[in-house]
This record gives sequence, C-alpha cells and structure tokens, in this order.
Amino acid sequence: MYRYDQYDQTIVDERVAQYRDQTQRYLAGTISEEEFLPLRLQNGLYVQRLAPMLRIAVPYGLLSSQQIRKLAHISRKYDKGYVHFTTRQNIQLNWPQLEEVPDILAELASVEMHAIQTSGNCIRNTTTDQYAGVAADEIEDPRPWCEIIRQWSTLHPEFAFLPRKFKIAVCGSEEDRAAFLLHDIGIQLVTNDQGESGFHIFVGGGLGRTPVIASSIREFLPREHLLTYLDAILRVYNRYGNRDNKYKARIKILVRAWTAEVFAERVESEWAHLKDGPATLTGDEIERMKSFFTMPDYKTVDAQALDSELQQTAGQNKAFARWLERNTRTQKQAGYRSVSLSLKPAGVAPGDVTDQQLETIADLADRFSFGELRSTHNQNVVLTDVLVCELFELWELARAAGLATPNIGTINDMICCPGGDYCSLANAKSIPVAEAIQRKFDDLDYVYDLGDLELNISGCMNACGHHHIGHIGILGVDKKGEEWYQIQIGGSASKDAALAKVLGPSLSREAVTDSIEKLLDVYVENRLEGETFLAAYKRIGIDKFKERVYAPTA
Repeated sequence: MYRYDQYDQTIVDERVAQYRDQTQRYLAGTISEEEFLPLRLQNGLYVQRLAPMLRIAVPYGLLSSQQIRKLAHISRKYDKGYVHFTTRQNIQLNWPQLEEVPDILAELASVEMHAIQTSGNCIRNTTTDQYAGVAADEIEDPRPWCEIIRQWSTLHPEFAFLPRKFKIAVCGSEEDRAAFLLHDIGIQLVTNDQGESGFHIFVGGGLGRTPVIASSIREFLPREHLLTYLDAILRVYNRYGNRDNKYKARIKILVRAWTAEVFAERVESEWAHLKDGPATLTGDEIERMKSFFTMPDYKTVDAQALDSELQQTAGQNKAFARWLERNTRTQKQAGYRSVSLSLKPAGVAPGDVTDQQLETIADLADRFSFGELRSTHNQNVVLTDVLVCELFELWELARAAGLATPNIGTINDMICCPGGDYCSLANAKSIPVAEAIQRKFDDLDYVYDLGDLELNISGCMNACGHHHIGHIGILGVDKKGEEWYQIQIGGSASKDAALAKVLGPSLSREAVTDSIEKLLDVYVENRLEGETFLAAYKRIGIDKFKERVYAPTA
C-alpha cells in the first residue's frame, strides 16, 4: 500500500496544527459559527442530531492493521467504543467531542491517516473495487490511479470551494464493483486496439434528489493525460456550476442542461490549454506509483489439492460451508481467496463495528492477509490473499468475534445510512427498519434460495444509503411529521446501471417488512430457474409487484 513520504506527512501534520488553532479560536469566541463552519467541514467534522460526527478518510478503502488498531484506540479514548463504515469506504466516529477533534486528528496523523476533504464542497474520497489487485476479471489494478488522483486532488487550491461536493470512482475490472456510473466522474480502465491502457471517462452521475446515470464523454483517454483531463472537467464545472441553488449545483445538473455532447466539447476546449502541460504524467511517475502496490510473497501451492481438502471440510460442517459459499471469493492467484467479514449481524446497525472487533480484524489481517484489509462500499471489510488451507481457522476466529455472519450478497447484507437516529437531515430512521428486515428473514435456507439480492435503505433524499440503485430500495419520508417509507424496485449499480422505480404510495414502518415479503413472494412465484430478483423484475415488470403490495386486505 502507499506509504507517506516527508511531503505527505508534513502536509498532514501542518493541517492538524492549523485546525487545532482554528478550534481553539472558535471555542474562545474569536471565530464565529459561520466562519468556523467551512473550516470544520474541510476537516471532516459535521454537527449531527445528537453530537458531532467525524468522518475519517480511507483512500480507496485500503487500510493496514496498524491503522485499524489506532482506530480501535481512538474509538475507546474519544468516542463510545465503536466506529461506522460508510458507503464511500470511509470510517465515521459518531460521538467525538468538538474540543478533542484536533487530538484525534493528531493520533490519525501518527499512522498516516487524516480527515481532509471528507466533507465540504470539494473532491471527496476516490473509491474503487474492494478486490483490486486480486480480482480474476481485472483489466488493471486501479489502486495506483486512485492514489495519483488522491495526491492531485488533496488540498488542490483551485477546487477547494466547488459549487458542490464531488465524487470520483475508478473501475479496473470487467464487472463493476465501484458503481462508477453513479459518480460525478466515473473512470473505467480500458485497452485500445493497440493494446495500450487508458480510460473511458464518464461524467454526471449521482444519486440524491435527482438521481442520474453518468454519460460517456471520452471513450479512450491515454493514461498520461489523466490529470490534465480531470483538471479540464473540474475547471468547466467550477466555472459554470450553479452556485445559487445547492439542489441544482451538482455537475449532473450541468451535464443534463447542456447535454453530454456539449459538455464534452467544453471539456475538450478547456483541455486544449492543459494537454501536455506540467500535470502530464510521465512513465516514471506512473511506474513509481505502481511500485507501492506490488503483490505480496505468495506461496507456491497445489491449488487443486487444497481445494479438494477445502470441499471435504465444508462437507463435514454446514455452517462453514454456508460461510465459504457466501463470504469468500476466488482470486486470480492460485490457492488464495478473499474473505468478506460481515458487519451485518442481526440487531447491529449495518456497518458498525466495536473497538474489540477492530482489534480482532487487525489480528486477522496480520495472521492471514499480509497485514492489510479493505473497506467496501457495501459497509463490510475484506481480507484478501488468504490461503485456502487457512480458511477454516480464520472462520472460527471470525465467528467467535461476531464477524462471520454468512450473508454477503443476500437480502440481509443491506446498505443502510445512520438515518434519524443520528443524522439531522434524515426524515426517518433507517436502522430499526434494517433490524426488522434482518429478523424477519432469519431463515438462511430461504435467504439463500432468494439468491443475490441488494436491499438499500436511506433516511432521506440525500441517498446516503443508495436506495435508488438497490434491487429493492427503501426511502424514509416525512408525512405530516410522521415517519413513512417509500419502496422502490429495479435499481442496479453494475455496468447495466439502472435507477429503481417507485412502487407506489409510502407505507408506515410497521408495513415495510410485510411489504418486502410480498415482493419476494411475487419473485419466487414468477422466477425462472436460476433467475435473480433483478432479472425477474426486468422480465415481468413492476405491475405484479405493485398489485401484491397494495392489494386491499380482506
């Protein structure tokens, strides 16, 4: 993984000192609330419903065991003993004291971490595939490019005050596990007819009040021009983006107003002044960045023999077999698998993990995964490079720590924002709805029979829970001061990205779980052999689902 050099460390240390001084002046009354607002946002600090919330940056989801142990320590010392994994692969503290945030940032800086640009109208954390570097369908490892973007975007003076927040995702595989078509800029690694690597650039995607799928503006961008082209896109947006209405300020609104073709023309015109300029990437710089993401020292093993032994062990232990099927994934490296540690046990807010569990995750990473781990946009944790012969031992240790719920990719592996329990923007609570659904569908045989199914829950239109792109999406709405929920179906975050359609009128919280059950009944009754929920929906349409949910009761 990337390691800070003296410049990185100096920048982060100076930022901590700067924010400590700003906080002290605010508490002393020499900085007003209005003046302090952008300062704290630029350092990841929000004021939520009950307490401040600090969002910690995890660039492209990659963490070391040392960093995880530091996060465990911070959660114990400065918070309530747990952290929350977000859909942008970041980590949040929900109960820090405002006056102690500079101390937290100093502790983070000691392990090459920070909270810079995790909020505010700037370029946020660049995200990517949690299986980067090990995925069998990978075209190229996207992590070096994410790091290049991180260094370019961090404290970029021209883009510190954009019209609105800005999000970038990079996809390096055939299958999209980064949801790049739902970002302000989506970057897909591709090769041209000459076998040269480059990028397919998409712009104008996003969720929130106006969900939009990104548009293609350049089918092939040579790799050396990545930063100059991104500069051109951001310059056009920074100049022409709407600054009078925050609900119309995202780049997706500008692209839609101009059309993708006109936007692309504006970008090309701006790029003409930047192309081949100082920000052009050299081959040496690209290779230097790639040198931080070399493969670990894999063992040479008899993969076929190990797999045979693994299947024999699974045949003797049904619980292990279920976990193996749902929570592990083969790698392109023979004899190794990636393991998903589920942060979605019933009764726990999706994405929450305790300080003790963080310590266990760090131990597991050191013992089985070369000291590294990844956070996912599905709010779980992944350990890559686990020897097949060590999977059973890892499973036993993870299960003892409550990290081995065998539900990855199922209805119970839901994405869920903190909702009204924490967020001052939420119209309704999300966590109780998630818990009710998990308890309703606790029969694993039934859950596995349903197959892959993405259920996403948001507490408001800001869509932090990505409800627009869930196979089933739930949105909390305010109805005359009461919490109600709107159900949507048919969304997808894959390369066939689709926005879910509203099923019908909003429902009470008590009606949500029964309504989800009715949707699943329609699916089971109408599916073809091997057909997923999303495929069945596309084939039969929305009407049968709608009729079942809103049918009058006797």
